[in-house]
Amino acid sequence: MSLNKVNTRTVVLIALMLIVSLGRLVSYNYPYTLSNFTPLGAIALFGGAYFTDKWKAYLTVFTTLFLSDILINYLYMSKLILWYPGAEWVYLPFLIMVLIGSFIKKVSVVNVAFAAVIAVLFHWLFTDLPFFYGAQYPHTLGGYGLSLVAAIPFERNMLFGDLVFGAILFGGFELAKSKYIVLRTKSELAV
Repeated sequence: MSLNKVNTRTVVLIALMLIVSLGRLVSYNYPYTLSNFTPLGAIALFGGAYFTDKWKAYLTVFTTLFLSDILINYLYMSKLILWYPGAEWVYLPFLIMVLIGSFIKKVSVVNVAFAAVIAVLFHWLFTDLPFFYGAQYPHTLGGYGLSLVAAIPFERNMLFGDLVFGAILFGGFELAKSKYIVLRTKSELAV
């Protein structure tokens, strides 16, 4: 495969991820009803599934999160915040979602939906661990359970966001691959 094909595919993947990341503004405009309805999980799954060099997936997902966080934080607080306390614990689940996305070997509605459910379950169980929610809930198994129950509406919205934005990303790229050979990998061209 020529260097030109690799670069074109990579540029298209990154551009799609950055454009779709603007979908975070949906939940910004409707903070209570659509809280956590974002494209972030779908972007992570998409990157894990499509980048042949996985380091590009991790770097692109991290950069997308970082840049969109700067924008969202500026919109909420009217000041430039490059990094905030605990950001690493917010970013880590999305980087794990890249790994989950890398297990999608054949893109289909069922496989992408299954990966989205697994990613949201991981996010839910990880981000509601006792040391993340401060004094809001007791740092006990019961407190963890209360935190998990309270997070259900947010995680439901996250799942809907992953499914909607996943359909846009995965469906759009599969359609583009069917029309433009330059977007296919070497193994896809061999078939």
